Amino acid sequence: MTAPTYSILIPVYNEEPVLPTLFPRLDALVAGLDAPCEVLLIDDGSRDRSAELIRAALPTRPWLRLLRFARNFGHQAALTAGYDHALGAAVVCLDADLQDPPEVILEMAKRWREGFEVVYGVRTKRQGETPFKKFTAWAYYRTMRSLAKVDLPVDAGDFRLMDRKAVDALKQVRERSRYLRGLVAWIGFRQCAVPYDRAERFAGETKYPLRKMLRLAFDGILSFSSVPLRIALILGFVVSVLSILAGLAAIVVKLGGWYTVDGWTSLAVLVCFIGGVQLTVMGIIGEYISRIYDEVKARPLYLVAENAGGAA
Repeated sequence: MTAPTYSILIPVYNEEPVLPTLFPRLDALVAGLDAPCEVLLIDDGSRDRSAELIRAALPTRPWLRLLRFARNFGHQAALTAGYDHALGAAVVCLDADLQDPPEVILEMAKRWREGFEVVYGVRTKRQGETPFKKFTAWAYYRTMRSLAKVDLPVDAGDFRLMDRKAVDALKQVRERSRYLRGLVAWIGFRQCAVPYDRAERFAGETKYPLRKMLRLAFDGILSFSSVPLRIALILGFVVSVLSILAGLAAIVVKLGGWYTVDGWTSLAVLVCFIGGVQLTVMGIIGEYISRIYDEVKARPLYLVAENAGGAA
């Protein structure tokens, strides 16, 4: 196989209903690119026939590769494995669900040829999503941008093209709680946006339900912002001041002879409030400590069970 100019990374997790439609779209994309291309499908421990369908497609598509995990390690780990194994001078991340149209890669490649080293897709429309999902996504991206220490683009996911120099820089960052959108912004390089309309999922179920979306959001905030710790510090300081004032007021009431048994309810509420604040602060600190613990263990980000097709 000729050394590819483009590498297209596609994480796959239980995408059996989508793959029969994805392959023809990839055929057209590979034919339309201006240079040789490889497509690396990373099977993230699928429990359906996804890996089987990919293996069946390998003999007729020399540009297709399969990287299968030993178990499910998650979307961010799958993308990381793709970056680690990509051979191209330009590397593109694409989801298998066809919400991000593969044809947009042609425009990304054009901007890369103009000299940009990171070209990310910006969603102008989000078809097939509920108003709640659209609002939370809108609010999260803007909140994250205001909290983070790096310049995070809004309405941009993992659909992007990266130059080999940027990919090599990203590969040096091996932290466990990975938020690639933030890491790509952190490494810098010349970046630009390509707007596109995000389509509705073609088939199957979303691999990012609310629980996983919240987890990804927390990973992003805790990885790129110390604001939660500052909030905990300020909250603790405010509660301490209020507690001191409440204690002084209690002393004045006692010395003035105004003390009565009444007020136990308010006292109980105050104690519960302070206890809740303490637990909240400890929880925030604990989240940061748990990430330190994960880094110290230094386990592999993923384990590969199979590497087949293409130049493998």
